[in-house]
Amino acid sequence: MTIDQRTLALVLFSAFVAVTLAITTWVSRRRRGSAEEFYVGGRLFSPLENGFAIAGDYMSAASFLGISGLIALFGYDGLLYSVGFLVAWLVVLFLVAELVRNCGRFTLADVVAARMRQRRVRIATGAASVTVSLLYLVAQMVGAGSLVALFLGGAGTQARTWMVVGVGALMVVYVAFGGMRATTWIQIVKAVLLMGGAIVLTVLVLARFHGDINTLLNTAAEHSGHGRDFLAPGLKYGDDWTSRLDFISLGIALVLGTAGLPHILSRFYTVPTARAARRSVVWAIGLIGGFYLMTIVLGFGAAAVLGTDAVRASNAAGNTAVPLLARDLGGGAGSTGGTVLFAVVAAVAFATILAVVAGITLASSASVAHDLYASMRRPRATAKDRQRTEVTVARIAAVGVGAVAIGLALLAQDLNVAFLVGLAFAVAASANLPVLLYALFWRRFTTRGALWSVYGGLIPAIVLVALSPVVSGSPESLLPGLDFAFFPLENPGGVSIPLGFLMGWLGTVLSPEAADEARHAETEVRALTGAGAA
Repeated sequence: MTIDQRTLALVLFSAFVAVTLAITTWVSRRRRGSAEEFYVGGRLFSPLENGFAIAGDYMSAASFLGISGLIALFGYDGLLYSVGFLVAWLVVLFLVAELVRNCGRFTLADVVAARMRQRRVRIATGAASVTVSLLYLVAQMVGAGSLVALFLGGAGTQARTWMVVGVGALMVVYVAFGGMRATTWIQIVKAVLLMGGAIVLTVLVLARFHGDINTLLNTAAEHSGHGRDFLAPGLKYGDDWTSRLDFISLGIALVLGTAGLPHILSRFYTVPTARAARRSVVWAIGLIGGFYLMTIVLGFGAAAVLGTDAVRASNAAGNTAVPLLARDLGGGAGSTGGTVLFAVVAAVAFATILAVVAGITLASSASVAHDLYASMRRPRATAKDRQRTEVTVARIAAVGVGAVAIGLALLAQDLNVAFLVGLAFAVAASANLPVLLYALFWRRFTTRGALWSVYGGLIPAIVLVALSPVVSGSPESLLPGLDFAFFPLENPGGVSIPLGFLMGWLGTVLSPEAADEARHAETEVRALTGAGAA
């Protein structure tokens, strides 16, 4: 890469950072310091604003970089991510959004603990939420490292490390000083930039092939090195029964995982009513649906224009396919158009990463302070003092979460970011979704059932990932020199998600105490009508 390209990309990215820091500073000066202001922005956002913020929170580096890269490398099989991420929002719209807004206050634990023993349930759901958030954060950090490696022409491991650290530091600043209000506006700005960038690239790809999708797909197949197999199922997930089961496991995790993501669930609390939450999801589905359709064009466009081998040579996981495609569409390496378009796309990708990590960090710090810390201390102070202390703990927790995420990201730098997000979805669908659905819809659900559901999904998901080829047993593993991969699947969702539901049912059936019928009735009325909702 020439110095002009690198400089322009860094200037544009620095401009975005400056704007977002200005937003954070502005918000920090006018905040009231209350828990409601910090966690949910005072519940003052409109459905349109929240819809854009949800889209900005959801359209992550995995979407922009990872999915397009997987499609460029594996063709049809890479489409599963686009389809799964989009279909998941139907589950959110019909089963979760409105009910969660009515039942909860700040976090997932508020919904589940409403009819349970508060302390034990909050600790379990808080721990699961932090785990999911960390996995999601690692994916965004890895995306940041891939981009800076491309800036430096594939060299400069130290610079790549510093970029991961820098992104982590910025996300801590956004959360600690700006809270939900600053995070939301950052996500709105980022959503507009990302949609604009994706639209421009999609139009350019289609223009390159004169709007003929058939020619685009055929050219992609020719340049993939796999021929017609590139457009058929099985290139990544069809060699044997293990890969087919992995395909099913991943699909289940993607479709069910969104409804259990803490940073997505927390967005439903930022609007004043349940109706506004539902309308927010409708706006988000429109934006997200259009975006994922464009990632399909970009993925096949990268294979057709660049060739699969060139994408893999730049980054083995395919994370740099879109920036490379932008440079070629703009006129190629060294051209003014290529330089500008590459720089713009790289800056948008950085903006994507920063906005998403801010939302995830806020959700995880809220779980630490509102669920874990608040459950372990004795409430001797006044309500106002407790809120002030809780917000302080949340700011400190943001620093701790950021540090852990940075460390894990440095370990996982060579994995595809969409794949890493798939693991986060699997854990969310295993630990969070079963307990959430049981709490909302099952009258007999008990505290023991809630605890068994959370831990019965969370622990198997983590253990199975640790014992899978993701961690050891192959050259692409996190620990390639070791081999303790006793579980053959890369994604644990096919096993851990049913276990989460099964353990929730089993714990309830074997519980020595009966469910509190009165509290369930109260929760049901509030969920369906909004009466008494925060």
